[in-house]
Amino acid sequence: MMYLDNAATSPVLREVLEAMWPYLTADFGNPSSHHEVGEAAARGLAAARERIAAALDCRAAEIVFTSGGTEANNLAVKGIALAAPRGRQIVTTAIEHEAVLASCDYLRRYHGFEITLLPLGDGGLVDPDVVAAALRPDTTLVSIMHANNEIGTVQPIRAIADVARAAGVPMHTDAVQSAPWLEVGLRSLGVDALSISGHKLGAPKGSGLLAVRGAVPIEALLHGGGQERGRRSGTENVAGAVGLAEAIRLRGTVVGGGGEAVRRSRDAIIDGVLRVVPGAFLTGHRDARLPAHASFCFPGTSGEAVLLELERRGIVSSSGSACAAGSDDASHVLVALGIDDDTARTAVRFSLDSTVDEADAARVVSAVADAVAAVGSLR
Repeated sequence: MMYLDNAATSPVLREVLEAMWPYLTADFGNPSSHHEVGEAAARGLAAARERIAAALDCRAAEIVFTSGGTEANNLAVKGIALAAPRGRQIVTTAIEHEAVLASCDYLRRYHGFEITLLPLGDGGLVDPDVVAAALRPDTTLVSIMHANNEIGTVQPIRAIADVARAAGVPMHTDAVQSAPWLEVGLRSLGVDALSISGHKLGAPKGSGLLAVRGAVPIEALLHGGGQERGRRSGTENVAGAVGLAEAIRLRGTVVGGGGEAVRRSRDAIIDGVLRVVPGAFLTGHRDARLPAHASFCFPGTSGEAVLLELERRGIVSSSGSACAAGSDDASHVLVALGIDDDTARTAVRFSLDSTVDEADAARVVSAVADAVAAVGSLR
């Protein structure tokens, strides 16, 4: 089986499991407990925080451990908007992850915020000048994801963050999909808050973080014992934090050069599928996209049927966001790009790992051609 759904989740790396093991066994203590067992856990948590902060270009005190990207996005959007609002406007896009869009909708319904959705350019790109034009004296937050989970488009976040900073508006980016492949850092990207999910990086599900500048006020969503400097109460997942730190360390080997090989495999899949599958088209930007992401629509088919045919041929992929699994609704991302509902339902996404080579890419292209043909013959 070839697993090509890493944008949904990635396997836990052996090195990550080995780093976590002591904190699931001997050093199992509560890091808030004032005895040796608890203090051993606290030391592990502090070390993980320091390592992550060094990798993300921020201070250890600016790391808030969460249960994953969804919680981190909720904390960023709701927490920054409610802590010290300049007004009641939030600027974002229609292709954000549902965790951001639903948080914005909550603020609209219960706190009177106005949500401004930016127009999108080619392949879903956001123009920094368009962001500048949307900002107002009462803008409280800009939230734009670094890379899209469904179409792979990578946004010019540094340029957008510069625009927001010049206007004095806090900027958040969802870096869940970009973190495995691109350089991400609080200061290197120029943002005020950045979300990461562990299970996209080779850490366990249930681990994640929000990096947020110390000068940015943020209202807690979870209240209780005051952990994470009062920004996220609840006993910390020490093993998860340690595993996340190790996964981020290992990620450096991919970002440092391993991504180029998978980029070639991605391009071979894109070029091959567009060549051999009549009517197929790429979704997202052709060039400004994640190195391991290829997504298509196959008009006249059913995306779910194509996926089943691919799995019969030993290739596991997806139709888009795993968070929308089981829904009959067309992808909100594809619809926002102007793709009609029926065509959006034909979407198939391949998200590779660093081991996929060009021979694997050729196998994918052949399987896609056969799968689409098989589905078409049933109509």
